[in-house]
Amino acid sequence: MNAVQTYRYLQPSALRAAGLDLQTCGGPTANPRFFAGFLTAPAAAAAGLLAVAEVARARYHQPVNPASLDPVVTGSRGRLRFESFSGCCGVYARMDVLPAGLDGEISGHGTTNVDVNPPLREALARVGGIEPLHVAVGPDDLTVSTMDGSVVERKVPLPGRWLRGFAEVHVLTAGFEPRAEIPATEAAAFLRRLPAANDRSVLWAVPAGRTLRLTSRPVPGAVCLAGAGRLAALRGVLRHARTLRVYGPAVRAGSPAVPSTWELDTGALRVSLTLSPEPYRGFSGEGAALAALAGDDVVDDAELVGALLNWDPTIDVAALAEAAALPDDRVRAALAQLGTAGRVGYDVADGAYFHRVMPYDAGRAERDNPRLLGARALVERGAVERDGEDATVRADAEVYRVRRHPDGAYSCTCRWWARHRGQRGPCRHALAVSMVAAPVEALS
Repeated sequence: MNAVQTYRYLQPSALRAAGLDLQTCGGPTANPRFFAGFLTAPAAAAAGLLAVAEVARARYHQPVNPASLDPVVTGSRGRLRFESFSGCCGVYARMDVLPAGLDGEISGHGTTNVDVNPPLREALARVGGIEPLHVAVGPDDLTVSTMDGSVVERKVPLPGRWLRGFAEVHVLTAGFEPRAEIPATEAAAFLRRLPAANDRSVLWAVPAGRTLRLTSRPVPGAVCLAGAGRLAALRGVLRHARTLRVYGPAVRAGSPAVPSTWELDTGALRVSLTLSPEPYRGFSGEGAALAALAGDDVVDDAELVGALLNWDPTIDVAALAEAAALPDDRVRAALAQLGTAGRVGYDVADGAYFHRVMPYDAGRAERDNPRLLGARALVERGAVERDGEDATVRADAEVYRVRRHPDGAYSCTCRWWARHRGQRGPCRHALAVSMVAAPVEALS
């Protein structure tokens, strides 16, 4: 089900003689102003912003017309973050402009949409040189006061699954570890060897000295690369990068396809793409956030922890636990809950959460999740009968058995679980069992 997102900008974003003016829409105010100063690496920043915008317009699975979704930008202490999802929800892009890339002050904190229109994309593609570029993120007071009231307005369908993707990706990436780091020259050669853009195969990248080699089967230390053509958005940033870092979960021989993050670091900024496990799979259906969405016991903790977030570029869990008088594990569970509402993201390079507030109704991620709604309906109907660690669930004139294994994982006799084997989160029957357990148990 789609929502309609209305973008209202005071004027189009543009690259002018005086510098780059990025217009904002929604968030802490109608048109917030986050930053005014210089980008110390303008060509790299222009390429990174183009990469994020390219992903926002793309549909990698069954390509159709561009989605035309505007990226979002977060202003926090000493850092600007630009984020987007592809229209098919299978690629998450982010550019982090680090303190070394900014010569100016973050004047406001929050998250909002930013206008990256076709003429601006054409202008960004021509940015070159090494001189710092003046940039304003958001209109200044003079612009607001002298406008005649007209706005640039676009109404675009915003897929519900795109919203749910933000709720899912932070849970998945929080389990990633660094798997490889190679020089940019080797990264360029590696990307040139990748299959064509329309290739849908699932490959695995294995560290091999100063480069990566591809294999068709997973081995320990490998990183999944599904639909290698989805990395194309990184190519424009390569000439500015120092290193390519790759992140992913631990795998072993026989492991199924898993997500991965590919990050180029220029020193002044980082540009990353996180790929879903397979080209046809959007992050919205991965089910990683279901346990956090279902956990009523962490709602109070999340409210407390959320009130303590203060726009630091990374969240110090230990400091937050001390301030909230909660143990670290409860703070992490609260952060996972906050992430389902778009209030935090996860940075694999820093190995830490970061604060943001998405400029849309993030509650839709919970309300529109079919498995979660189905599980709650089962609980309300009294369809769950527990007996020890296992349970019987009666649904749709069928009887299902849900079993909890010693490692905490659940299995079910339903066809959905038989098809996915727990690789896309719990089925609605296992989720319902967790809801009536005391306390709520972690699902895998």
